[in-house]
Amino acid sequence: MEKVKIDNKTRLFPMPIVVVGAVVEGRINYLAVAWVSRVNPDPPMIGVALGKGHHTNKGIREHKEFSISIPGVDLMKAVDYVGLISGAKADKSKVFESFQGVLPYAPMIRNCPLTVECRVVTTVDLPGNEFFIGEMVGVYTEERYLTDGKPDFEKIKPFLLTMPDNQYRELGKTIGSAWNIGKDFQI
Repeated sequence: MEKVKIDNKTRLFPMPIVVVGAVVEGRINYLAVAWVSRVNPDPPMIGVALGKGHHTNKGIREHKEFSISIPGVDLMKAVDYVGLISGAKADKSKVFESFQGVLPYAPMIRNCPLTVECRVVTTVDLPGNEFFIGEMVGVYTEERYLTDGKPDFEKIKPFLLTMPDNQYRELGKTIGSAWNIGKDFQI
């Protein structure tokens, strides 16, 4: 089958939806984000790419802290809302019940199944985004979201964003065990 060249701006895969939290101008602010990735195993680090115009960036730059909360599908409407409305124009501090870990400027969402507080290690200035890389200082969940002491994504029920169709999708079924299923592959 012949390959067809498509738009270079095509997103390559579904992205997890998270909510980034920060304190901006003395107030808790939340922003829905899909450009997020683990970037280092030890110490554990995670990166988020935020458009330069986002209100949230001011707080992250000022305090060098942010949080990442992984919502379940039950929070989809509220999460979408915090991605639609700027914290410069609306107070988003009451959209979710917040809690603090050890970092004072990394508010996390109590009713998200999994939350992470991060201390900024570096910021990469990109043409349209700031890529904040943070060391994961604390990770929080509840027993009901764990299986054998590890986060269970069937229990967490995260959702994904696909682009360019801009649709939210649920996580699909397990189809194989990573770094294991290919052991018997032969050329």
